[in-house]
Amino acid sequence: MSTTITPAKPRRALPPLMQLSEAAAERLAALYAKGDEGKLLRIAVSTKGCSGMSYDMSWVDAPASTDEVVVDKGLTVLVDRKATLFLIGTTMDYEVKSLSAGFTFVNPNEKGRCGCGESFHV
Repeated sequence: MSTTITPAKPRRALPPLMQLSEAAAERLAALYAKGDEGKLLRIAVSTKGCSGMSYDMSWVDAPASTDEVVVDKGLTVLVDRKATLFLIGTTMDYEVKSLSAGFTFVNPNEKGRCGCGESFHV
């Protein structure tokens, strides 16, 4: 009796949990250097808005045991572990428009956004 062993398929590399665009990295570095020195930005996903989910950002003093630590372009961002499945492959950007400026998210997991752009669904 002979047995044939089939080698396991190599696993495909996962995309990074989150990346920062150059503009987001510049703005975040400026925020870290100013009044928010010593604090870290935590990104989470909360259930709210007309599409069901929205990005939630807050300043914290230290990572929690439930945070994933993302380091990109020399900057540290925390991601709430409950949000990781919704954020895999996301790029955080910083946009300046004629009447507003702020962080935005380019998330390949989004299936749609509400009309006002404040919430999304996957």
